[in-house]
Amino acid sequence: MKISIRLLAAASLTLACGALAFGGMADARPFTARDMATLDRVSDPQVSPNGRWAVYDLRVVDYEANKSSHQLWVVDLKDKTPTPRLLPASEGGATGARWGRDSKTLYFLSSRSGSNQVWRTEIGETGASQVTKLPFDVGAFRVSPNGRTLVVDQPVFPDCPDLACTQARLEAKKGVKTSGVLYDRLFVRHWDTWADGTRNHLFALTFDEKGITADGPVDITRGFDGDIPSKPFGDDADFVFTPDSRGVVFSARLAGKTEAWSTNFDLWQVDLTGGAPVNLTASNEAMDTGPVFSRDGRFLAYRAMKRPTFEADRLGIWVRDVATGESREVAPGWDRSADSIAWSEDGKTLYVTAEDIGQTKVFAINVASGDVKALTGDGRVSALQVGDKALVISRDMLDSPAQLYKLELNGQNPVQLTQANVAITKQIDWGQYEQFSFTGWNGDKVYGYLVKPANFDPAKKYPVAFLIHGGPQGSFGNLFHYRWNAQTYAGAGYAVVMIDFHGSTGYGQGFTDAISQHWGDRPLEDLQKGWAAALARYSFLDGDRACALGGSYGGYMVNWIAGTWNQPWKCFVNHDGLFDTKFMGSSTEELWFSEWENGGPVWSNPDGYDKFNPVNKIANWTKPMLVVEGGRDYRVPLEEALATFGTLQRKGIESQFLYFPDENHWVLKPQNSVQWHDTVLDWLARWTGPDAPKS
Repeated sequence: MKISIRLLAAASLTLACGALAFGGMADARPFTARDMATLDRVSDPQVSPNGRWAVYDLRVVDYEANKSSHQLWVVDLKDKTPTPRLLPASEGGATGARWGRDSKTLYFLSSRSGSNQVWRTEIGETGASQVTKLPFDVGAFRVSPNGRTLVVDQPVFPDCPDLACTQARLEAKKGVKTSGVLYDRLFVRHWDTWADGTRNHLFALTFDEKGITADGPVDITRGFDGDIPSKPFGDDADFVFTPDSRGVVFSARLAGKTEAWSTNFDLWQVDLTGGAPVNLTASNEAMDTGPVFSRDGRFLAYRAMKRPTFEADRLGIWVRDVATGESREVAPGWDRSADSIAWSEDGKTLYVTAEDIGQTKVFAINVASGDVKALTGDGRVSALQVGDKALVISRDMLDSPAQLYKLELNGQNPVQLTQANVAITKQIDWGQYEQFSFTGWNGDKVYGYLVKPANFDPAKKYPVAFLIHGGPQGSFGNLFHYRWNAQTYAGAGYAVVMIDFHGSTGYGQGFTDAISQHWGDRPLEDLQKGWAAALARYSFLDGDRACALGGSYGGYMVNWIAGTWNQPWKCFVNHDGLFDTKFMGSSTEELWFSEWENGGPVWSNPDGYDKFNPVNKIANWTKPMLVVEGGRDYRVPLEEALATFGTLQRKGIESQFLYFPDENHWVLKPQNSVQWHDTVLDWLARWTGPDAPKS
């Protein structure tokens, strides 16, 4: 089922949200990397059970200290002119707020006691009480529906009977003089962390009459060889209480010795008293995730893939009858992948967020019929909460950081709830943007975005930043990115072109599938045709002053272009890109990714890795390149960047290497982010500016 009609509700939301874009004002200034790094970030809205309040997280940056902190703000959803207020309990840092059943109590995470623990406060209170005093940081938690039990995660050795055992083992390690670590299975390291043998387990604690945990924590997943929440990005969406508050359903992958090449996450159910978890989705060898019970407890909704070892398969929506155990897919013909799901109050509708042709929208899906209706239009909805009479969403666009909005359940009459960053955003001359399309590989319609420079003058010609997204199953859509933000280039005087080539998400699963085992031909054809289409459509693009930039897969593509299509480009920027796909296929941590994308392990299909291997084209490299890498990047190891830079230097090609020893696959620290952008923009100016060498 393909959705192509924009609803009036979506249009009204676009108009309401566009009020913060002040592009074209005479006294406005360009957007900078420093602006981006220091913006307050609104996230994680949570609606109270009675529908009256929404609490949310606000990340605030101390740029000079090169760190950020989190605050909790609350807004009255019944107020006709919503005015958020800071919760006093935020003093000392607070994040991850979750409501108690009374709609007055808030539980949240804070490290004010020296480690990350659960705290509680109430609306109207000025103080907060510490709820947990556990030996390790709490990363995620949930409060039971009856309000009597708290479940938290703790990193433990799976065979330990209690937390004291894990503490003792870790303490014993400190006294050992040797530094060698012996491994007998993968993961040895994952994302940016080396494995230490511990697993995230769920522990249940009982509240006393004062709302503080009384009894000792019970490891309800004792002996389970897997992480709950999953690493590295799992959170409380990975587990949920059963409606009767007697158990928990969680999503997890059994590790064993296949963890590094398996995507088989299942849904498991376990009693709070412990015991062996029961696998609810054993018949599906692909991913099952995101369990959510209906309000009446009759049904369990979740998202599931169908193809094992493929991390970018479509996430369909499934509903399980709790009484019978039978599951069925809802809207199986809807060719979109669900990012999140939430039940309506009456259990007849599922509200879903999903990418759709360069946007991320909220959809309402009839559980019985599978009918799908889009409720929002332009922009990215990154968070969704369903109240009894309203939706609360977080939404951003290419020219607007995230704000919260309240909508009626049918998507009508949006009300803006937050005004974060208005003092800054009203000063900015945002680069105006538009989506365009062209005919790409296989005659398919392919989309891209064009962002004009700040202070745009149609009579001028502008240099171009040609951005190539990573993933490769991702999208440079209509969103406010905090690493690859098109406005930082527009603010520096560049026009920006971004192509959602075959492999991108939000255009149907077939479009996404097209890139697998075709990294170097189909997407390259789209990029070439997209570049030609942009030049033909926008006369202000200076095709003789253009640089191509990309990260991760985008960095791979930069290396591939450097050897196969370097003619149009004055320079390249390669962030965490691949130099040798064979080396990547054996050295990356999540092996399932390389094996799916290249048609098997390196030894079983070497030709699949060689077909589009950048190392085979380095003889053709001639154009200047800036190479960037993080020392804690275990997804694309450091050696890929060193080999790229070493080859450039050995060939006598103008090149630079920017190394961040304390960053992973992403550059996250505020000052590092600004340094990254300053270095990249200096590099672009060197080759596309007035003093750049002539061809």
